[in-house]
Amino acid sequence: MQKFKRFASIAFTCIVSLTFFPVFHAKVSAQTKDITIYQYRYVPDNKIEEFLKRETTHWSKVAERASKAKTMTFWAVLQKVGGHDLPNSPNFLFINTFPDIDKIESVFTDVEGVAGVKMQEMETNSLSTTTSQFFLQQRNWVQDVKADPSKDFNYVVFNYQNTNYQDSMITLEKKHWEPFILKAMNNDHTPQQAWGNAVVLSPMGEDIKFTTVSYDIYKNLKDALLPSWDPKVVFPVKLFPMLDKIAPSRRGIEIYRIVKVVSTPE
Repeated sequence: MQKFKRFASIAFTCIVSLTFFPVFHAKVSAQTKDITIYQYRYVPDNKIEEFLKRETTHWSKVAERASKAKTMTFWAVLQKVGGHDLPNSPNFLFINTFPDIDKIESVFTDVEGVAGVKMQEMETNSLSTTTSQFFLQQRNWVQDVKADPSKDFNYVVFNYQNTNYQDSMITLEKKHWEPFILKAMNNDHTPQQAWGNAVVLSPMGEDIKFTTVSYDIYKNLKDALLPSWDPKVVFPVKLFPMLDKIAPSRRGIEIYRIVKVVSTPE
């Protein structure tokens, strides 16, 4: 019963941190069937230390087993940096990617044996509140050819966009932004280390505040807060008015610190 509670609360809590991973996400193709779960949680200040201990010590072992078995290709825990209405907002994000979402139960068999402790010593549901859970599919990913994820991937800026034209948004970003940001990163014209995007599969509806998300990876918090550009950079200006037409609402932005990641090598 405990493993189903774990899945219901999102099949793993993701915290992104610094024991870093080979890549932020596994290799992506437009035809991938991988499904990614974003689970947002609120953890009170007085429970954060124990929460992180259990996730990074015990649940990471479960993630490592699943990674080796390739039943889960990515697991991460991220901690929000700052925020609005903090007592009522999630301050942690878990990210989990499954190559076959219908076989998710196999990830959670004999978790006590894998972790080496009883469930009451490793469960984190009692330490946190799940505020929302989304199913997404990653579409694109590029990173600086010189980037060392274990040292350079420390902060993630999530850009949430609400549009009725998800595929058009992703297509425009791939055609115009992806080659631009890759060139800028490779030429050291920006401190950004990597970029990717994804579409929301579920839930959808009027109350859902984003339907696509893109993520910018940085080495330090200053660069994440105040990204700089080389004066020689020529931005893809044709892209911006096209994006405004299909996503006229203001983009939501949040920054997370990478706490812990487990991923399957390419």
